[in-house]
Amino acid sequence: MVNKILCATSFGTSAKIVEVEATFTRGLPNFNITGLAHHSIQESKQRVQSALVNNHFILPPQKINVNLSPSDLPKNGGHFDLPIALALQKNTDNAEDWFAFGELGLDGSVKYLDSIYPLLLDVALLYPDAKVIVPQDAKDLLCMIPNLRFYFVQTLTQAIEICNTPDLLPESQEGTLGFEKIEILGESYFYQSHFELDFKDVHHQPIAKRAALIAASGFHNFIMEGSPGCGKSMIAKRLIYILPPSSLQEMIENVKHQALNKQSTAYTPLRPFRNPHQSASKSSILGSATQYEVKPGEVALAHNGILFFDELPHFKRDILESLREPLENNKLSISRVHSKIEYDTSFMFVGAQNPCPCGNLLSKTKECRCQDREIAAYRSRLSEPFWDRIDMFVQMSEEKPNTSSLPSCMDSQSMQEQVFAAFKYQKNRGQKIFNGKLDEKGIEEFCVLDTPSQTLLEQAVERFGLSYRAKNKIRKVARTIADLAQEECITKSHILEALSYRRI
Repeated sequence: MVNKILCATSFGTSAKIVEVEATFTRGLPNFNITGLAHHSIQESKQRVQSALVNNHFILPPQKINVNLSPSDLPKNGGHFDLPIALALQKNTDNAEDWFAFGELGLDGSVKYLDSIYPLLLDVALLYPDAKVIVPQDAKDLLCMIPNLRFYFVQTLTQAIEICNTPDLLPESQEGTLGFEKIEILGESYFYQSHFELDFKDVHHQPIAKRAALIAASGFHNFIMEGSPGCGKSMIAKRLIYILPPSSLQEMIENVKHQALNKQSTAYTPLRPFRNPHQSASKSSILGSATQYEVKPGEVALAHNGILFFDELPHFKRDILESLREPLENNKLSISRVHSKIEYDTSFMFVGAQNPCPCGNLLSKTKECRCQDREIAAYRSRLSEPFWDRIDMFVQMSEEKPNTSSLPSCMDSQSMQEQVFAAFKYQKNRGQKIFNGKLDEKGIEEFCVLDTPSQTLLEQAVERFGLSYRAKNKIRKVARTIADLAQEECITKSHILEALSYRRI
């Protein structure tokens, strides 16, 4: 008889389900673990045997074989202790799939490891309503994970009793998220109505704020250029509070990335905001991978949120060029000798830059000290293929002196309401992803042009020599502008405004 129970191991930023199989065969007493098990799992043989003996479970004097399937997937982690012990003591033919996670003490106590949390988040996505046995000391943290039926245990004895007689103890109650939410087509989306940073503090930038509104509504890549102090960073840091609301699945993915990055884990309706310094290395931006450990970079941690590069031209050229793939495909593949990892990178890229090295080229009050060749070299740090992947570009005006006390006409509350209205309009027409992330098929389906707007776009492509990618970018921005106006079809005025945000 072969006993089976499920567990999981980390593979990049996601989890792979592992089936733990155990059986006893004739032969000299021996304990074998197969299936590309790391030494952290091989060490579990001593912990499992001691825990079973100290809890009065006697292993037969036979050969013990434990296999971790699939056998070609590298596995590591001390959380395999509990499923291995349960597979050895399972005495029921119940066909239901059970998961177990936990490290065993020599006395049979079940301990929690930080690596368990991101694994459970993926299990919640892959196996909704799964039954999971986990350590009792992590109850407050784990009970908030939705879609899973938890059984919390303190000792190995309790875990074996639950596994063999699941009706013995009641399962945990699913935690609730106390956030404000809106319902669209039967699905809940969570948001925050408190604004720690408000757009009303950004003065005299109506064009940039309008562009920020459009970028937030459609998740469009957005770059601002302007003199120092004109409000570029202020706008970027306030974008996070007006982005579309987060679905439950997106919140789960965000918490998983927090755990992988060794951050304090907490559910929040705010989307991620990553702001790496210009001195960051390429590995910290893109991520790294070894045979047994994968470190997600900023592009992976910014998934479903914002990746903000301040002083954009000062980032290394190879880093900027390597962003072309995640900006275009919303995925990033990292290939190494021992591992090949793929990250989801559906983020909104926001950049801020000065018009020249000294920053005063556009200033009306200060004189630019840069030479023409210095300005040309500064601007050439961003290649044309990189610019072609940017949806919107805004050149910001210098703030007028002595007028900072004037009231702003656009605050975060009103901008959030407009973003939410456009978000509902997108969802109600059956669109699952944001306008800025649509592929060619989605563009043809949702970015429908009327005859005058189609003619205008073709004229712009011919006059300015726009690429096919740039043409699609304009259509997607125009679709978002039409959503903000609650209009079904893209019109000529929408195309004109979208063209005004194109760097030509």
